[in-house]
Amino acid sequence: MALISVAGAAIGIRVGVGLNVSRSAPRGIYRAVAEAPTRGALVVACLPGAVAGFGRERGYLGPGECAGRPQPVLKRVGAVTGDRVELLGGATVTVNGVRLLTRPIESLDSAARPLPHVAFGSYVVADGKLWLFGSPGARSWNSRYFGPVPVASVRRVARPVLTVE
Repeated sequence: MALISVAGAAIGIRVGVGLNVSRSAPRGIYRAVAEAPTRGALVVACLPGAVAGFGRERGYLGPGECAGRPQPVLKRVGAVTGDRVELLGGATVTVNGVRLLTRPIESLDSAARPLPHVAFGSYVVADGKLWLFGSPGARSWNSRYFGPVPVASVRRVARPVLTVE
């Protein structure tokens, strides 16, 4: 699967399409579109250096085209500038009072290693930042664990061409 993902990403860079085999978004083929990232949009983003390094070290990210050579992530924009994100423990993650995710914030990853997460509490999304999340029921390493990312880290907005799930 990792080889298919890397090969799909390499081809996708050249032709504006990509293959997603992760569980963070529906598996399938996506195309890049020239749109600004808005709440609800699927985006391809490079994570900030320290976050990406942690992801590579843990095996959450494969090799790719981002600075430092990790692969970008495909995530849904869950919150934008001015939104209120609340991490209230357990499975409660809300944006502007609406429950967004159904999976709990895990304390251990799938290899039983401690998994740091953003401190529980309420956050107002700063200007130029986004919170990225995986599919609502998927076990996904996302902004619950590493916090908001710069809007500038978004490489492109992705639209599904063909998905299976």
